[in-house]
Amino acid sequence: MILQDASNLSVMPRRIVSLVPSQTELLFYLGLDETTIAITKFCVHPQKWHFTKKIIGGTKNIHAKEIKALKPDLIIANKEENVKEQVEELAIEFPVWLTDVDDLQSAYKMITDIGQLTGTMFKAGMLINDIRQKFSTISVHQKINTAYLIWRKPYMTVGRDTFINEMLFHCGLRNIFGDEKRYPVVTIEQLKNSGCQLLLLSSEPYPFVQKHTDELQKQLPNIKIMLVDGQFFSWYGSRLLFAADYFKKLLATICL
Repeated sequence: MILQDASNLSVMPRRIVSLVPSQTELLFYLGLDETTIAITKFCVHPQKWHFTKKIIGGTKNIHAKEIKALKPDLIIANKEENVKEQVEELAIEFPVWLTDVDDLQSAYKMITDIGQLTGTMFKAGMLINDIRQKFSTISVHQKINTAYLIWRKPYMTVGRDTFINEMLFHCGLRNIFGDEKRYPVVTIEQLKNSGCQLLLLSSEPYPFVQKHTDELQKQLPNIKIMLVDGQFFSWYGSRLLFAADYFKKLLATICL
């Protein structure tokens, strides 16, 4: 079943399967090494788990038969990152906690819920307090018209109902596609005519590198283009603890 309340889980889980990279990293932070038994191939943090835990496919193509054979007592999934039908298939036999995160408040709720589910409420609460404190230190004096690309061929950006949009806001970066929903396709002409001052190229899911910056800079000579670490903009677990410091360093390098 898909759990609706953390208190609905009758026993403390001892065999957790995580289907989401940022939530896998959170489980590690909460000290659930022995309890977490399987992760996806995209769960690259902590690195040692990638070699010691059972790998059960990707976030969009999980290996349901392998997961079922593990007899998990809790599966942690996400509404956006996992496929609805695959999650529902697993929920027929096993308890599933389905998260839905699109801003800092829902990230805090997710951390709280997982803390309650796994008996790590104190550490989860301390993590939230530390993240709040870190984000309170970001000093923003201006709003910079910004576009953030997550994909190439076609170019795709982020709309208002995304966690990345929330992170841009906290950086003092105004998402020029903030009136759009989800992940719209954009063209070079749209970028030229949008009033964009700063174009950020993410390291994930598409791995933009310097040659892509050079390619775009020729087409958009009046826009500052930078490569950024996508994990700090899109991972909503314990990585948030380090995101604010990354954002402050990034803002310090932006000279428009």
